[in-house]
Parts: sequence; C-alpha cells; structure tokens
Amino acid sequence: MDWQTSKVGLVALRLLKIALLLAVLSGLIMAQDAVKSAPSTAPDTASKSATGVRPDSYIIGAEDVLTVFVWKEPDMTKTVPVRPDGMISLPLIGEIKATGYTPVQLQDVLAESMKKMISDPQVTVVVEKIGSLNFNIVGEVNHPGYFPLTRRMTVLDAIAMAGGFKDFAKSKKVYVLRTAANGTQERLPFNYKAVIKGQNPQQNIELLPRDTIVVP
Repeated sequence: MDWQTSKVGLVALRLLKIALLLAVLSGLIMAQDAVKSAPSTAPDTASKSATGVRPDSYIIGAEDVLTVFVWKEPDMTKTVPVRPDGMISLPLIGEIKATGYTPVQLQDVLAESMKKMISDPQVTVVVEKIGSLNFNIVGEVNHPGYFPLTRRMTVLDAIAMAGGFKDFAKSKKVYVLRTAANGTQERLPFNYKAVIKGQNPQQNIELLPRDTIVVP
C-alpha cells in the first residue's frame, strides 16, 4: 500500500511539474504577442513619404507640401505648403525657413525651435507632394502649362509632352529661360528643325526644375 501511495505521489509530482512548465510557456507566448501588438512608443523617423523621396537627400523646394509630425503633440502636427519665399508656418514657433534643407535636416531645425516649449521634441518631416520639381512651357504648343520633372527630360521630350507645336509656331526660335541661384535669367536657344536633323545637339539640353520653355 505504501509502495502504491509513493507511486501515485511521484506521478502527481510529475504532472504538477508539467502543468507549471506549460503555464510558464503560455505566459511567454502571451507576452510576445502583447509586445508585437503594442503601439510604437516613438515616432517613426524613417517614415517614407507618399512621393517616395529620400528624406536624407531630397532638397525641399518652394511649393512642396510637407507634413510635420510631432510625437505626443497633435496640435503641432500639421500639413503645410512651402511658400514661394521658402517659409512654412507652424503653431507656436511661427514662420521658419524650409527650402534648402533635406527633411532630416529640417526635423533637427524644428526640434531645436520647439525645445523652448516642449521637452525633448521628436519631429518627423514627410514630403507629401512635390511642387518644386517642375518646368513650364508657354507659347505656341498644344498643351502649355506646368509639368512634373521627376525623371531626366530634354527640351525635345518637353515639347512632345506638351502635345507638339501649333501650326504657326516659330520652331527655330524656341528658347529656355533658366534662373540662376543669384536670381539672374539665362536665355538658352533651341532650334527644333536643326536639332531633329542632328545639328546642334548641344541645344537639346536636360531640363532643370523651374525652367521655362518659350515657343514663339
């Protein structure tokens, strides 16, 4: 009888150990699931914009649209346009220059300005819309206006994108107006008829943001 009681006790002890082990494993699994489902406690500073630009290399320009995220400060999280003067306006800190910075650099500038009002501000800047990478074509083309410059494009490409010349366009006297960093404008000639014949290929220049093609 004592032998049977001892055997039952050993079995019960083993079952108890197995139950404890299963309880520990179950607790670990539940803890891992809780960590996976928990919301992030810090802003995603590597957020990608809808435009796909690289936040560490893209240079912000006038007419771009930015979203400024400030962690735990919903009143300061805003979507703002970059004005033609290069400034943006945000609550509390007012106007601040945005052009010339990458999104990552602007994050640091904004965070520094917010330190007077917020303890350890964590800022993320995302480019929602690119308005600065465009060119303009005016005059005797079928579809004049602004066009996005998101890939390499020459004057010939731009004319084709604008639907080609109208009947009375002076295709030999086309020119590109290019504004330099100091504000001066350069006039670059483009003789369409010569270029398509293989002459003066250097006139078929690669366009830069804010170039204006004039078709008389």
